[in-house]
Amino acid sequence: MKILLTNDDGIRALGIWALAAVLAEKHEVIIVAPMKQQSGMSHALSVLRQLEFLRIKEEQIAELMKNHCPNAKIDKSIETWAIDGTPTDCVKIYLEAMVEGNYPDLVISGINHGSNLATDVLYSGTVGAALEGFLHEIPSVAISLDIESLIPFEDAARTSIDYLEKVLEQKKVFFYNINFPKKYCTNEPEFKFARLGKRDYINAFQMHKDDVGRTFYRVGGQVYDIDRSEGTDIFVADEGYIAVTPLHTDMTDHKALKED
Repeated sequence: MKILLTNDDGIRALGIWALAAVLAEKHEVIIVAPMKQQSGMSHALSVLRQLEFLRIKEEQIAELMKNHCPNAKIDKSIETWAIDGTPTDCVKIYLEAMVEGNYPDLVISGINHGSNLATDVLYSGTVGAALEGFLHEIPSVAISLDIESLIPFEDAARTSIDYLEKVLEQKKVFFYNINFPKKYCTNEPEFKFARLGKRDYINAFQMHKDDVGRTFYRVGGQVYDIDRSEGTDIFVADEGYIAVTPLHTDMTDHKALKED
């Protein structure tokens, strides 16, 4: 298979290279990722400036692989690009400007360092990149690992690929959000389908002033789960399972349509 990898943590992030190392054992891998951290960019598209894209040299790829995945055994090159834009920019530019219809068989965004659960998917650049692949009718998935997880990135990558290879046998276009827990509740990792929960943050913004009196706010705060009931992705991940949430793009309020 031909697989496009991207993320929102940037081209040097561990998660994307863990995926690349596992995938390259059997598949053709193309990496197109942001030059720098792009978390929280959702499905943002850069429309008011030119975007630089840079081909990453073989020696740089080898260094990244050595640093992140020293045990990887890869005997072929990985086409790698860094784009000075959002995760959505990366996928959209690759699909619409760089390959011109020769689409990959799968788009994977991640592995994100930190969960993307519940309503956080609306802000997530990881999910936004996968959404762009789905809009091009390509099977697409966002993968995230709890920031406190005991599961190594490489193990999460291998588990994800084994699962996705089976899903792809169904020959359907899908858009999945996958979240790994802090630790597994069973000896073997187990995937469970779940709906989105609802999450907010307490004291989400911290204010401070600099030496000349200018005011600044920084996003932060403590997680407050409004809905983590049984069947939600939050509940499933907290129980020690890998949460899989099928997503779609239809934001229509169908109930309101019927009432009108």
